[in-house]
Amino acid sequence: MPRLALYALVVCVLATAAAVLSFVQGSWLGVVWVLLAGLSSNMWWYYMKRGKLTRDPSVTD
Repeated sequence: MPRLALYALVVCVLATAAAVLSFVQGSWLGVVWVLLAGLSSNMWWYYMKRGKLTRDPSVTD
């Protein structure tokens, strides 16, 4: 797994946990954490895809 993809995955997991905790405590700040989790999830997907393409150029999916 590429290093940037791993970092993005860690941020996604932490942001999701922070969102859950914020909503449980009744804070609307959890919306920001949900947005950050979505952004980092997309970054994880992008870096995983880019890592596969650099290893195997025949992958066109």
